[in-house]
Amino acid sequence: MYLKKLSHNININNEIVKGKILDVKGSSPNNIDDIILISQDTIFGTIGGGNLEYLVIDEAKKILDKKVKNKILSIPLGPGIGQCCGGYVQIELSLHKNSKDALKNESLKKNIKPNLYIFGSGHIGQAIISKLENINFNTFIIDSREDYLNMTNIKDINYLLSKKPWEIVSKLDDNSYFIVLTHSHDFDFKILNAVLKKNNTFVGLIGSVTKKKRFYKRLINNGHNKSIVEKIECPIGIDIGNSKDPNEIAFSIITRILFIKNNMKYLSNNKVKEVI
Repeated sequence: MYLKKLSHNININNEIVKGKILDVKGSSPNNIDDIILISQDTIFGTIGGGNLEYLVIDEAKKILDKKVKNKILSIPLGPGIGQCCGGYVQIELSLHKNSKDALKNESLKKNIKPNLYIFGSGHIGQAIISKLENINFNTFIIDSREDYLNMTNIKDINYLLSKKPWEIVSKLDDNSYFIVLTHSHDFDFKILNAVLKKNNTFVGLIGSVTKKKRFYKRLINNGHNKSIVEKIECPIGIDIGNSKDPNEIAFSIITRILFIKNNMKYLSNNKVKEVI
């Protein structure tokens, strides 16, 4: 059995079952209109995983074998199926002649990736980009040193060489994620000075509490609003103690920005006051 992403590019010419969420009540790992396609040997997409998905796949196999055209499943997400969400989900299973027919008139959610700009291609920058495969960011790593950028050649990472990286900030997209960890405090400051002139989602700076205090004071003296300056996260990443290991620091940074990305609607409504 193979697991693959769900998209309109799927080309299965054999019969296939579509599972579609019709209704959700209470706590549930899925949303209305979530879709999964099940063929004899491949699953496309997901409706939340766990025993619920296993049950749906099993029912879909029966439909493929018996050529049943349509079936509605009403499933409480409780001990009966080995889950404890406490909600309820209604799923329609329908048999289709091929994948094109199954996805006809379906509007699949577009996976729009936010931009992640990493300034600095040293040990931590390299450690971060090496762990971003299949993570939903459109990632750029920027450095003034060509030899450091040439240390890796990772698919889907955009490598940008700039002798004065702060000068390209104005050309980068707003509402993005900025991580600043260059080899130079002077570079870090100039980059932050430019980044704060943009509308950004997240700004993180590598360094100590002492560096944070010095940079905050200088940025405010440069005319930046104090409330904007204080949104810069320094030290960056979740608290992992006193580790100096680049890979551990990279994981802490990635975990932090994933939290921000996946909780934006709550943060924007001030429902999350403090997260570290």
